[in-house]
Amino acid sequence: MFVHLGQGRVVNEKDIIGIFDIESSTVVSNTRIFLNKAEKSGIVTNVSLEMPKSFIVCSDKLKRNRVYISQISSSVLSRRRDLTDILGLKK
Repeated sequence: MFVHLGQGRVVNEKDIIGIFDIESSTVVSNTRIFLNKAEKSGIVTNVSLEMPKSFIVCSDKLKRNRVYISQISSSVLSRRRDLTDILGLKK
């Protein structure tokens, strides 16, 4: 099952490591350091045309990490991810 992150970007639900609220999680300095390093490494993709509300950490089959910045809230993205369980679509 795929999760829509915004602006036409979808990721496989299995590749999602974590979904984080950008406002509450960036209060912690370790999160800011992580996001700065990810940006410098070129693994951040902004899929938001508006004020970002969340960031999603993913890993693909080759264990390469990617961070997506999204305008969709972390609670909505989590519900979309959980929907695969509710509908029995998760394999």
